[in-house]
Order: sequence, then structure tokens, then C-alpha cells
Amino acid sequence: MSNLIRWEPMREMMTLREAMDRLFDDAFTRPLSMGAVSSVLPAIDLYQTADEVIVKAALPGLKPDEVQISITGDVLTLRGEFKQAEQKQEATWHIREQRFGVFERSVMLPSQVQTDKAKADFENGILTVTLPKAESVKPKTISIKAK
Repeated sequence: MSNLIRWEPMREMMTLREAMDRLFDDAFTRPLSMGAVSSVLPAIDLYQTADEVIVKAALPGLKPDEVQISITGDVLTLRGEFKQAEQKQEATWHIREQRFGVFERSVMLPSQVQTDKAKADFENGILTVTLPKAESVKPKTISIKAK
């Protein structure tokens, strides 16, 4: 005995819509490592505590004096250049994934910071920028007086 399956055109339309959604998600939210141009951008972590905003950037192979850090308004910008290792002209490359080139990475800071008290540390290829929050955005506690 054969089972009949009812055709529902709306189900087919939802499948098409889901496919289009996936297409746009892939096009506009692709990971940084997927594109050739964006592969030069350093990976970063940005988080905040009650008193500070912390940005960590992976900059392997760079020295502290090869990185420029600037803050304009609420945007932190990192600039530098990954140098290309010497070319082996007689070699045949099979895989070449090491990145090189000039980079500039800007991120919006989640709150106002005191730029004059910012500090940066560089250890084992990881740049850590610590930005104290402005007093106006720090949480304040109010004590309650009982009568």
C-alpha cells in the first residue's frame, strides 16, 4: 500500500528562505581566517570588568615597538606589519599559511575609558591593552538610611 504525502507549498518556501538566510550569513559573517585580505588581521579578545576594559591581541613574531596603539573617541586601533620570511626561490611550496602584510584592526570599546591611564603589556606574542573605565560609567553604590 502506498502512502500519499500532501504537498505543502509553504514548507518548500521555508526551505528556500532558510537556504537564502544561510547564504547571507556565510557571505557577511564569515570567520576572519576565510578571506585572503582579512587573514592578515590579528585575532583579538575584548572583555570588561567592573573597573576596566581589556583587549588582547595575538601578534606572533612582532616586537612591541612594531605595533602602534591609538584611541580615538570610543575606538581602539592597532596597526603594524607582519614581515614576510625570506623566499626560497628554488623551493616548491605545498602549503603557505603564515600571514604577512600591513594590518590595521579597529574595535569599538563597550564603554568610556580613561585614555591617559591606559597601559599596554607585550608577552609571548600577546599584546594586552588595559583601559580603566571612566568614573562616570563605573557602577556606584548608594547606601540606604533607615528612619
